[in-house]
Amino acid sequence: MNVRRAAQVATAGGPFEIVEREVPQPGPGHVRVAVDACGICHSDVLFVDALVPGVRFPVVPGHEIAGRIEELGAGTEGAWQVGDRVAVGWFGGSCGHCTPCRQGDFVVCRYLKVPGWAYDGGYAETVVAPADALARIPDALAATEAAPMACAGVTTYNGLRRSAARPGDLVAVLGLGGLGHLGVRYAVAMGFETVAIARGAAKADFAGELGAHHYIDSMASTSVADALQALGGARVVLATAANSGAITATADGLAPRGELVVIGADAEPLGISPNQLLMTGRVVRGHPSGTAQDVQDTLAFSALHGIRPMTENVPLDEVAEAYRKMLSGAARFRMVLTTG
Repeated sequence: MNVRRAAQVATAGGPFEIVEREVPQPGPGHVRVAVDACGICHSDVLFVDALVPGVRFPVVPGHEIAGRIEELGAGTEGAWQVGDRVAVGWFGGSCGHCTPCRQGDFVVCRYLKVPGWAYDGGYAETVVAPADALARIPDALAATEAAPMACAGVTTYNGLRRSAARPGDLVAVLGLGGLGHLGVRYAVAMGFETVAIARGAAKADFAGELGAHHYIDSMASTSVADALQALGGARVVLATAANSGAITATADGLAPRGELVVIGADAEPLGISPNQLLMTGRVVRGHPSGTAQDVQDTLAFSALHGIRPMTENVPLDEVAEAYRKMLSGAARFRMVLTTG
């Protein structure tokens, strides 16, 4: 019997264990991917701790997957070949029949198939995924670089390119963590006058290394909103920090008809009043990650502009410690599991 190793959690909030499972065969419209690398995203907590409905245990998390196709299911032969390097992200396939899908807006599919939730994810040596979840990885990107781009990368890149900002506009990125450090790099590469916002003066040098034109210390005596207005007001704020208070503090820093794009997840409500939006025509919206094509665009853009995530790569056997490091906030900035 062919077996694969996987890191699973048997009960909600339980410990990780490395187990052997029979190698699955891909069904129609699916492929089996040999996983080379898988990022550990904070959203994996939703599934490990069963914070969303429908999680079935044991669960194998992981939705930042990079690897190689090793077997094709029926109906995939024309588009894909064994050996193709592919990534699978938060968008792990769509139903194809709900209203958003019929309108072509697949990333907000009502039955979105997130790896690690809808099916076993990438904390494993192999994963079976729907063909519509696959994005091609450019040769210039290593698997450990491509994996985080399938969620963290596409969310920031897509959030910026689908925003109201145009080259030359003032764009602020709130947070310099796993999402934010990529957001700054993308904003600079897209031609925006880029502002990095984070806690503490010590992060100013790092923001400069990423290419930011300005740095705002959110702990300084001048408020974030006033500091943004002193620069002319932000056309867009990309809020990557998972902190509703910090997100709220940027709202009055928007220019007229400015846009607050929220990609940092927090259960607490935003403290923004209608009066802050009405007279200036400001917009607040959430942004989901992106389809497989969006992931592929992100990878191509990253390869072209030399943008890479900052990662700490560890073998699959060390998943428990890597997951704890992610939870503690000590990772700089993505823990990535490898199977080589």
